[in-house]
Amino acid sequence: MTIDVDRDGFEPAMRTAITLLARIPQLLVACDYDGTLAPIVEDPAAAAPLPEAVAALRSLATLPQTTVAVVSGRALRDLAALSRLPSEVHLVGSHGSEFDVGFVARLEPELVELRGRLLSELEMLAKSHPGVRLEAKPASVAVHTRTASESVTESMLDAVRTGPVQWAGVHTGEGKEVIELSVLATHKGTAIEELRRQVSAGGVLFLGDDVTDENAFRSLSGKDLGIKVGPGESAAHYRVQDPLQAVRVLALLLETRRNWLYGERAVPIERHSMLADGQTVALVTPDARVSWMCHPRPDSAAVFADLLGGSPAGHFTVCPQKGGHPLGQRYRPGTMTVETRWSGLTITDWLDGDHLLRRLTGNAVVVVEFAPRPEFGQVPVRLQELGDGLLILGTSDHFSLYAPGVQWDVMDDGGHHVARAVVDLAAAGGEVVLDLRMRSQDLSPYPITTESRLNQAEQPWREWSESLTLPTVERELVLRSALTLRGLCHAEGGGVLAAATTSLPETLGGIRNWDYRFCWLRDGAMSVKALVDLGSLTEAENFLRWVNNCVEHTGGHPERLHPLYTVDGYELGPEAVIEDLPGYAGSRPVRVGNAANKQLQLDVFGPVADVLMAVADKRGKVKYDEWRVLEAMVYAVAQRWHEPDHGLWEARLPPRHHVYSKVMCWMTVDRAIKILSRHTSDVSPEWEDLRDRIAENVLSQGWHEGKGAYTVAYGSPEMDASSLWIGLSGLLSDDDPRFLSTVLAVEADLRSGPTVYRYHWDDGMPGKEGGFHVCTAWLIEAYLRTGRRADAEELFEQLIATAGPTGLLPEQYDPDLERGLGNHPQAYSHLGLIRCAQLLSGK
Repeated sequence: MTIDVDRDGFEPAMRTAITLLARIPQLLVACDYDGTLAPIVEDPAAAAPLPEAVAALRSLATLPQTTVAVVSGRALRDLAALSRLPSEVHLVGSHGSEFDVGFVARLEPELVELRGRLLSELEMLAKSHPGVRLEAKPASVAVHTRTASESVTESMLDAVRTGPVQWAGVHTGEGKEVIELSVLATHKGTAIEELRRQVSAGGVLFLGDDVTDENAFRSLSGKDLGIKVGPGESAAHYRVQDPLQAVRVLALLLETRRNWLYGERAVPIERHSMLADGQTVALVTPDARVSWMCHPRPDSAAVFADLLGGSPAGHFTVCPQKGGHPLGQRYRPGTMTVETRWSGLTITDWLDGDHLLRRLTGNAVVVVEFAPRPEFGQVPVRLQELGDGLLILGTSDHFSLYAPGVQWDVMDDGGHHVARAVVDLAAAGGEVVLDLRMRSQDLSPYPITTESRLNQAEQPWREWSESLTLPTVERELVLRSALTLRGLCHAEGGGVLAAATTSLPETLGGIRNWDYRFCWLRDGAMSVKALVDLGSLTEAENFLRWVNNCVEHTGGHPERLHPLYTVDGYELGPEAVIEDLPGYAGSRPVRVGNAANKQLQLDVFGPVADVLMAVADKRGKVKYDEWRVLEAMVYAVAQRWHEPDHGLWEARLPPRHHVYSKVMCWMTVDRAIKILSRHTSDVSPEWEDLRDRIAENVLSQGWHEGKGAYTVAYGSPEMDASSLWIGLSGLLSDDDPRFLSTVLAVEADLRSGPTVYRYHWDDGMPGKEGGFHVCTAWLIEAYLRTGRRADAEELFEQLIATAGPTGLLPEQYDPDLERGLGNHPQAYSHLGLIRCAQLLSGK
């Protein structure tokens, strides 16, 4: 039977197996030496590894979550001297008897004595058998017959087999022109299992050529992969011809694993554009690749997670067959519809209910790849071509892709199906529509035209945009920020996403990766407050109903509120890690859920009271349900304001008396008193007394004499950007020397060029992070409040220069790498930009 192979000599099944193995989170790569990394030569002392093999092993060993070992029959000292492999590669000698240089010292005395007798006996036999060479090892002796004649070899092996092999306690292994006698019952299979245990490997690749490698092949199971080098019967899964082809295996594994770990195309975070429809969100790269979308809600599992796992995690790609970079990408004015343009091709993307629509217009020949991966790729899916589209099978959800006139080629990709099509737009009349239908497997035509669908989807966005009162400074950028905030609002539940994504890193390659696809009381309140300031009340009213729902879930005890909830107002499940996803640019872990859910954050009431006052002032009255929420929050503050908490940054440290949290407690009561005085005839001396007590406490206890500023927490000398709220809240006047001094301290300690860091104190997590855009916005406002308009204008220009080409901002910015970091787009960043533009416009 003839098996097809590719240009590298790999059969398709082996290439697929290597690809699957490369995606295992914790991988062990192990190889034999002679005949695998180094060609067999007449003189074993001259067996040098192929340079390409050394380079491949070195590169593999430098990858995270990847362990590389060479398991050889040679003595460890000889293996190290001969291979000259880097220290990153683990060496295991004597068929697994030697894992380190000091091994021989651990042998029991009786085994040392047995090994000595064994060597003496074999040396005596070798003297009468010319050409036989002995290799003494710490726990064994190898008898090499490669350079002996056939008759001498036969005589020597007969003498060994009828002599020392029969001794009690001697274990034998035979290979190509070698027989090894050991005082330990180890072999390469036990060595592989020991390595697997030590590094907790989820999968193993083993390459070997000798009979002694068969124990290793037989030890493999599950997702492991064994590859035999050269001829002969074997328990290995696949075979390659020679060491050079073994190097090609390592090179393929290296390329595939590196792409999986670091992302095939780690597009800068800020260059992604967001689609939204009030139900869910999606991200599109600058070259029209849908790299992120969850369904049915934005905090559900992802259907496309290319953003966090590359192509294997799911994507929906459209591009011209001729290649090349697009001319540009932009939002259609006043909408959340994205257009990506090449010469002869425009791709228009939008979300509409349970539909993701991709309209292709022009005269180009286009390549489409459709690779849905529901449940973050945890469930294998199949694609069935049927009529005018594709059915997505293998998941409990109903998905289909309606694509009339498109002919698909469905292929297997590591256990999942991917569909590929080449479309000639000119031949198709200049337009093709790809309609991904969620919750439906109906492939019948839609009852209205695509143009009408687009207009219906866009009209509410345009009308809302036209209703806003925009500042004179950066009007278009402010409008884009407002649309982004509205896009992060969940229409059904009323919650507001902190960001559209999970686990985009605060440090590239680091572990500061969090899930922000939920509604924090603080973030949500600040977001809708920004929209109220632009003239839109609907989002704030929906949010306040969401808050009321959360309060009701506490059984009337708002002091028990969690900092965050799902977008429809329910508690989160436990935080978990998706091991199979390598993360954005190799930044792991990928988290779902957020453990901050269980923290105590006393500041959350302040922003809610602030937006409630803004709504009441805009409307001219306060509704009963809103007033009930406000009373409940004042009660919660009265109960707990004096307690330490975890603070707004959610550091996983013991609670402290955070200055910002105390200020927000003060602001809760202050805004309640203002609402009372403006919209009722009532007064509350108890509330006024509570407000004054909190103010006196934070003003006296939060001040750090040595620092000459308000710091992160009582008694701490370290600065925190949130301390600026001592003035931004109105607790201190703009010209108060203590506020002026705090602004200077934040500037000196935390500003770095165009960005402001949250803090530099130890938060218990390794690694650093970028500057926070919202902290930059706070400093801009503080500059304006303290009469430093030129500094405010300069920093604002630097802030907007960090935005992506379509005007979106992630959470953070790295001034050294000059790129965005953190989840994207981030509500904090956009509400901060809106506030600064309004203030700079004279509001």
